[in-house]
Amino acid sequence: MTDIIDGKAFAAKLRDRVGEQAAKFARAAGRKAGLAVVLVGEDPASQVYVRSKHKATVAANMESFEYRLPADTAAADLLALIEKLNADRAVDGILVQLPLPAHLDEQAVIAAISPDKDVDGFHVTNAGRLAVGQSGFVPCTPLGCMMLLTDRLGDLSGLEAVVIGRSNIVGKPMAQLLLDANATVTIAHSRTKDLPAVVRRADIVVAAVGRAEMVKADWLKPGATVIDVGINRLPPAEGEEKGRLVGDVDYAGAQDVAGAVTPVPGGVGPMTIAVLLRNTLVAAHRAEGIDLPEGAL
Repeated sequence: MTDIIDGKAFAAKLRDRVGEQAAKFARAAGRKAGLAVVLVGEDPASQVYVRSKHKATVAANMESFEYRLPADTAAADLLALIEKLNADRAVDGILVQLPLPAHLDEQAVIAAISPDKDVDGFHVTNAGRLAVGQSGFVPCTPLGCMMLLTDRLGDLSGLEAVVIGRSNIVGKPMAQLLLDANATVTIAHSRTKDLPAVVRRADIVVAAVGRAEMVKADWLKPGATVIDVGINRLPPAEGEEKGRLVGDVDYAGAQDVAGAVTPVPGGVGPMTIAVLLRNTLVAAHRAEGIDLPEGAL
């Protein structure tokens, strides 16, 4: 019987713990931890994400600062805002919602954020810190995946893990986290030869490629733990207004083989915002020189 890994329930518990620690922080520091979110343009999906982040931040006893800029905002104006937020002691975390309009250089914008306020974990300094084992911020989605994995499996030492996808946002940091946990890690991608055979030897599979239901049941090792990061909308079937959301894994088929699997939606997705709040609270404690109790988050 395959276990369904309930990311929604896990994320709710994490948000509760963040809220409790955030209230303690506010009493100790005389202020709330603060997250600033910058949205450039009117991308509908981005607007939904920003609203969700605002609601979750306030619910977690933290300050939410929103900056909504027109789509034609000049790069100099956006960078000036980031410089202002870097210097603002009320702001502990800065998140610039991606994607940005085409005329703005995403890498330049990310590079302008202070690494100590880069709660998305995208800055090259934080990527470097992760690579060499120093304390920094890890991108929210892979860190959330690791939380689900360790909750399910405990010690990952010696387990064989395959990460499908090599993005800077998920694939590469996910592989590094697994390596740090003493798993044996393979990063697979579009050029990997005989991808099904590579995946089939894995005790842990993390799929993050953005291709609907690409990973089939016969790719999986019996009993494997499968973390599905993908979120894809299928074309609507006859009579449907919108197509259903699916992951990168054939979820129905995986349930006949895997030991555990995350659903889509309700698996990895809810973890991302919960970890963002966690990272912001960690940043606030560091900024004020206040110790966060070990294991609190």
